[in-house]
Amino acid sequence: MNIPNQITISRILLIPFFILLLTIPFDWGNISIGERILPVSHLVAALLFIIASTTDWVDGYYARKYNLVTNLGKFLDPLADKLLVSAALVMLVELALAPAWIVIVIISREFAVTGLRLVAAGEGTVLAAGQMGKLKTWIQIVAISALLLHNFPFSFIGFPFATIALYAALIITVVSGVDYFVKNWHVMRDSK
Repeated sequence: MNIPNQITISRILLIPFFILLLTIPFDWGNISIGERILPVSHLVAALLFIIASTTDWVDGYYARKYNLVTNLGKFLDPLADKLLVSAALVMLVELALAPAWIVIVIISREFAVTGLRLVAAGEGTVLAAGQMGKLKTWIQIVAISALLLHNFPFSFIGFPFATIALYAALIITVVSGVDYFVKNWHVMRDSK
């Protein structure tokens, strides 16, 4: 297994640690942010999430630079993104930091696209993520990070950046999902 794929797998392996930080009641104290309280465990989880998310750029850059793009990488990379983002979104609902309906829409899109990729794989075709899908992932990462940080530093000025970012992520997620299905409809049409 090449280095980019190992980096991708490391992203998947960080997910349980991220979840543990948000589920186990570590008493590391709190940070006051305006009128809100940010538990230190949420800050640490946000940093771990950001580090894990950054590996998405690292593995892609390394794979392209050294011509190490593989079908396994084309499959694992978007899967790792979906697992990380889905875990984070579910945890945000658990922590009452994101509405469940938005998370359901986003995760449903991810399952639908993964299903399309599986149909394509059954036909011997690998569907890589497009540019709009990559933009969608980065907007989701920004929104999740802002929510995990309880809208820091924007809470000091009363600007709801985290909420705006979450709605932007919802919109781009739906639009990119429709775009992905339109561009790859031939896979469904031609499947046996």
